Amino acid sequence: MRGGKKAHFSELDAIELQSTFYRPIPFETLERYRREAPAGFEFVVKAWQAITHPVSSPTWKKAGKVPELGDPCCLGHLRPTPENFKAWDLILEECILLGSRFVVIQTPPSFGCNENTMSEMISFLSKIERSTLTLGWEPRGEWNQHPDHIGRICERLSLVHIVDPFRRFPAYESEVIYFRLHGIGACETNYKYRYSDADLSRLNSIISSLTESKKIYIMFNNVSMGNDALRLKTMIKSLKS
Repeated sequence: MRGGKKAHFSELDAIELQSTFYRPIPFETLERYRREAPAGFEFVVKAWQAITHPVSSPTWKKAGKVPELGDPCCLGHLRPTPENFKAWDLILEECILLGSRFVVIQTPPSFGCNENTMSEMISFLSKIERSTLTLGWEPRGEWNQHPDHIGRICERLSLVHIVDPFRRFPAYESEVIYFRLHGIGACETNYKYRYSDADLSRLNSIISSLTESKKIYIMFNNVSMGNDALRLKTMIKSLKS
């Protein structure tokens, strides 16, 4: 979408900050974002990879350096370590400065679906301070072959199961629905994909079938995300008028 932040603020209702995943954003920058955004505009924070991705993950290369929170080997995979709790405290501060209500927690394929990871995830997320935040979980890898495990964890921890509706639906019904669209194709992600009018019409049908009382987030995560989001919003408006 052309026009940068001003266009996002005027045309959209919310954005998901991807930059917060790679490294903490300076507090003065977040305060500026909040000042520049209109009242009611919502910032969704994607949780810093320090709590989800071990330092061996290739995503850390884009971050530039590993944070000084203690032992780097104790970061990631939602383990109940002092390092991960310190990282969460920084995420929470970001959310407070932005007035955020929702946090996206994305776990990598290396976060295996087994009893040990489930136990550590439950221990960590049960102990963190949430304030008024809603937490959403987007599992990657083998978890998606075990929706029953996802559903049980989401119910126990009051998590929103984040999904791409072109691939699957939430394994747990919550008051909030969060869709992240990564492009259509054979693989889980196809970031170069541009959604057709037929795709958006199908997506609108899915949205229309959901209970009206639920809060629904629709976030595009592809090369044409801004334009696709605006096209969907325009389609929805025209069909309602």
